[in-house]
Amino acid sequence: MKTLALAVLIALSPPALALDLGPRPVFPETDFDRVQLGWLLFYDPILSGNRGVSCATCHHPDFGTSDGVSLAIGDGGLGLGPERSIDAANPPEQRIPRNAPGLWNLGAAEFTRFFHDGRLELDPGQPNGIRTPLGADMTEGFDSPLAAQAMFPVLSGDEMAGHYSENEISTAVRQGLLSQPGGAWERIARRVAAIPEYREKFETALPAQPITFAAIANVIADFITFEWRADDSLFDRAMQGRAELPPAARRGMTLFYGKAGCSDCHSGWLQTDHGFHAIAMPQFGPGKAARFESHARDEGRHRVTGDPGDAYAFRTPSLRNVTITAPYGHSGAYPDLESVVRHHLDPVAALRSYRSDSAVLPDWPEARDDRVLSDPAELEAIAAASDLGPRPLSDAEVGAILSFLETLEDRAERLGIPEAVPSGLPVVGD
Repeated sequence: MKTLALAVLIALSPPALALDLGPRPVFPETDFDRVQLGWLLFYDPILSGNRGVSCATCHHPDFGTSDGVSLAIGDGGLGLGPERSIDAANPPEQRIPRNAPGLWNLGAAEFTRFFHDGRLELDPGQPNGIRTPLGADMTEGFDSPLAAQAMFPVLSGDEMAGHYSENEISTAVRQGLLSQPGGAWERIARRVAAIPEYREKFETALPAQPITFAAIANVIADFITFEWRADDSLFDRAMQGRAELPPAARRGMTLFYGKAGCSDCHSGWLQTDHGFHAIAMPQFGPGKAARFESHARDEGRHRVTGDPGDAYAFRTPSLRNVTITAPYGHSGAYPDLESVVRHHLDPVAALRSYRSDSAVLPDWPEARDDRVLSDPAELEAIAAASDLGPRPLSDAEVGAILSFLETLEDRAERLGIPEAVPSGLPVVGD
C-alpha cells in the first residue's frame, strides 16, 4: 500500500517530491451495542449538573463536531452553535477559556494526547496507563485516554457541572468529591442507572457489569470512534490510486509538503505530528488559569510540563475536516480557514496586528477579554516563544493550499442525531 501511495504521489508531483506518510491509521473494533449506548449518552443532558447540557452542546455534527464559536458556552447558555447566547437568568460564572476541538478520528490508535495542552495522555509508566493532572484516582476503569478525556468536562462548572453548589454534581465538585464514593462521578452514574431503558441497554452492552462513571465514558468513546472516523477523503483515495486530485489541489499538495512547510508539523495520514508548537496564536478571553489566578494568559503546554521551552505551545491539530471546524486556534481566534492559513505565513506579524473583533463570540462583556492583546509585555512574550518564522506565499499559492485542504474532507456520519434519549430530556440540537 505504501509503495502504491508513493507511486501515485510521484505521478502527481514534481520529481523532487517524495512522500512517505507512514502506516495507515489504525482504529479499534467497536461493539455496536456499546456504540449505540454511547450515542444516546453523548446526546443526553442527564450527564450535566443542571440537566441542560450534553456532550453535543459543544461537539455537534452540524458544526463539524465543534460548536462554531471561538470560546464555547456550556452551562449557562441557551441555543446551539453561533446562535447560542448567555442565559441572563443564570449566566456562567466564568468563560470557557479555549475553543472546543473537533472529534474527528480521535479513536485512532495514534491519538494518545488530548486537550489543547495534552494534559491527559497515554503513559504506560503511570497507574492505569494514563496521566492526568488530577492523579491516578481519576484514571481507574477507563479503557483508553479518549474515554478518560470524554468525561472530564462533567467536572467543570462552566462546561457541564453548573455553578458551584447549585446541584448535587456541582456541590460534590465544590467539596472536592470527584471519583471517590459519593463523589460527582458516582452521582452521575446513579442518575443513569435510575433510568430503566439505560439499565437494559447497559445489561445488553456490558452484561453483569455495574453502571459506573468509567463505563459511561468507555461507551461514549466507542461512539466517538465509530461515528467520526474520517479516513476515506479524496486525498486518501488519491494516495491509494482510487481517485485523482484536481489540478489546484495537486499544486496545493506540492506546496503543503514542500515550499510552504506545512507538513513539518501537519504530518502523517491525519496531518498531525501530535506534538506541541508555539506559533504566536492570539490570546483573548479568560485564559487557562486557576480560579485564584487573575491573569488572562494561556501558556499552553508549559502549564503541563513546567518547561519554559513549552511556553505558548499547543497541540498540532489534525487537519481532517478542517474545512468545517471553524473557528481555528486554541482560542478560536480565526473565523475562517484562509485567515488562519495566512497567520502561518508570518505568525508574529499576524499576532501584533490581530483584533478580536473577528472572533465569533456572544454579546457578553466577559467573552471579549483583551487584556493579553492590549499588554505589550504579554504580546512580546508570545511573539518571543514562536518557533515558526515568516514563510511568504503568494495569494495564488495560499489558494492552492486551501484547495488541497478541501481534499481532506470526509463528512463521515453514521448514526446522526437521536430523535429521543432515555432520560426524556430534550436532545441537544435535534
